[in-house]
Amino acid sequence: MYVDKIANALNKKGNNFEIVNSCFELCRLETSEVSIKKASGLVKKAVIKNIRNGEEWYELYRKVLLLRAPYCFEDYLIYLEIDRPPEERFYQPRRKVLKCVVDELQALADDELDELFVSMPPRVGKTSLLMFFITWIMGRDGEATNLYSAFSDTITSAMYTGVLEVVTDSYTYNWKKIFNNSGIANTDAKKETIDINRKKRYPTLTCRSLYGTLNGACDCKGYLISDDLIGGIEEALNKDRMIGAWSKVSNNLIPRAKQTAKKIWIGTRWSLIDPAGLRMDFLQNDEEGKKVRYKIINLPALNENDESNFNYDYNVGFNTDYYKQLRAQFERNNDMASWLAQYMGEPIERDGALFTPDTMNFYNGIITDESVRKYMTVDVAWGGGDYVSAPVCIETENGDFIPDVVFNNGDKTITRPLIVDCIIKNEVKYVQFEANNGGSEYAEWVENELKRRDYKCTITSKPAPTNKRKEARIFERAPEIREFYYLDSGHRSKEYQLFMNNIYAFKIIGKNKNDDAPDSMAMLAEVRESGRFKTITTFSRKNLGI
Repeated sequence: MYVDKIANALNKKGNNFEIVNSCFELCRLETSEVSIKKASGLVKKAVIKNIRNGEEWYELYRKVLLLRAPYCFEDYLIYLEIDRPPEERFYQPRRKVLKCVVDELQALADDELDELFVSMPPRVGKTSLLMFFITWIMGRDGEATNLYSAFSDTITSAMYTGVLEVVTDSYTYNWKKIFNNSGIANTDAKKETIDINRKKRYPTLTCRSLYGTLNGACDCKGYLISDDLIGGIEEALNKDRMIGAWSKVSNNLIPRAKQTAKKIWIGTRWSLIDPAGLRMDFLQNDEEGKKVRYKIINLPALNENDESNFNYDYNVGFNTDYYKQLRAQFERNNDMASWLAQYMGEPIERDGALFTPDTMNFYNGIITDESVRKYMTVDVAWGGGDYVSAPVCIETENGDFIPDVVFNNGDKTITRPLIVDCIIKNEVKYVQFEANNGGSEYAEWVENELKRRDYKCTITSKPAPTNKRKEARIFERAPEIREFYYLDSGHRSKEYQLFMNNIYAFKIIGKNKNDDAPDSMAMLAEVRESGRFKTITTFSRKNLGI
């Protein structure tokens, strides 16, 4: 009703406190949630621009947050802890990372999504964020019934206690200021239930383990929330336990939800057949499942540049060195599958893993033997999630070494120069490109650039075999791929480490999200075997008896 009037006033005099304050008062007169959010959002932007101009602006900022908190999850998170020291707050130090999750939780509340999947490493705040979200939805609608489930009573009890603390601890949190007409009507620590405003047959919140009694315990109309339904590696390795967990989810947990209830799946992705994975598969591949609006968020420990995603402010997160040391330990223990699942959000089936550290050869970056040949293979990609993968091989009489790789998912303007630089740097004399999917065009550009830089190198293009799938080709060449010597973990670049992770993640059972690194190594093994080019030696005609 007042949105246009507020917008016009702020466009003209957005730096005038009296005008902005008057606009804020108009926001209070809006009658719908949509109009309140839109109008107050305009005022909030103006206030933030001027917040350093005096105490009155900061006080107005607090008022705007308080007005928006029941409707906007992020504003709720900020105002909830605004009176705590910044370093003690939960959301502010983690905002730069967790905001993408907060935005999708807001999309659930705004009925723009039906289901949300979130995977993040341990101890980065995913369960705490969920706890704050639960306190928000309880304050917004005390009549709605919500169900929180995890694999053990210990986790559900901790969630029950945490929610209760936020709602009742007015010294630390501003929940009662935000929802001043709401309060706790009943709690039951044994049943782990909380009622807001009045005691009901089905409580506002029920916390119950997956293996607890769910039938009759909750009639979920609001949110069905699952948090780490798999207990750990032992359960993930037991397929019968995994099938049993899914049976509990499909027969007991999901039926507790009414048709309009929103569903949240959060936790470690241990296996492709864990409950979250099977639910994703249904939504992605079943015609009925495709009708559901869903979003999948995976925030891995290390990003595409091999740097920490969770280097939070005030040192409450984990830096790059921490995760690299952790990864090195997993690799040393021959358990990259657990690293990929727990910390990178990439569940892989251990019985399908074709390459593991204990089956590979490594070296320290020093090659003392004279090289016989230097060559490279290039699995071409054009960006968009696929990687250009190009390992360099230095062949010697005592072994074949991989000193360098290009492994990059940028577009051709980024990857082609990287290939050229890698060829020249490593003195490569033969390069084979995969001709499929425009590979010949890619190779031609590289060849012309090498000529322009006066570097002599044989360039060829060869189509991938059409009579076999990539997986079969890689499986066939797996013994040769293991024979190469790869840089050990202490001597790898970021791209090299990503390349190795991609090799470890390849599995012969199930789907492969990305198989560019092992495919390029299969090509390399073929080139090594073919010996298609030889070192040329000149002889005197006299020595040959001519």
